Amino acid sequence: MTAFTVIKRDARGKAVLSYQGTLIERGETHVCIEAQFALDDIDLGYIRLRRGDSFREWFYSDRYYNIFRVQDAVSRQLKGWYCNITRPAEIEEAQVSAEDLELDVFVHPNGRTLVLDEEEFAALRLPDLEQKRAWEAVNTIREMALRRQSPFEEIKTAPDPVSKARSK
Repeated sequence: MTAFTVIKRDARGKAVLSYQGTLIERGETHVCIEAQFALDDIDLGYIRLRRGDSFREWFYSDRYYNIFRVQDAVSRQLKGWYCNITRPAEIEEAQVSAEDLELDVFVHPNGRTLVLDEEEFAALRLPDLEQKRAWEAVNTIREMALRRQSPFEEIKTAPDPVSKARSK
């Protein structure tokens, strides 16, 4: 397995975060790495990230998003998928970087999706075409989750309360 550097950039291209991971897959237009969450614990309201949580991260050079599968450090339970809406990633031999466009999608293990940071995205005042591509990326992620397409094949739909009531 190969050491790999991830660089998160803001929408202007300025590096805001850099960390190390391990390359586990490389394709023609993507890389997949594994990394550990190394920051202090953060409670985002819809997920709590803890130091040591495992991330499997997919970056694409031909898509306006990246996807992080988040697994709990202690219980090893799936917490969900954090999806960043970004400009297509720049993939190099031992490094990937992507410019974050602020808009995010979180996919819960049961398939429920949350669109996050719409106000921050609007404040960027991106060109119309880039805004369109960003929203298309949001819709693509939602559709992938609905269809349980990779990497969302682990989604387990919550029981229907009506069906549950009938079975009693």
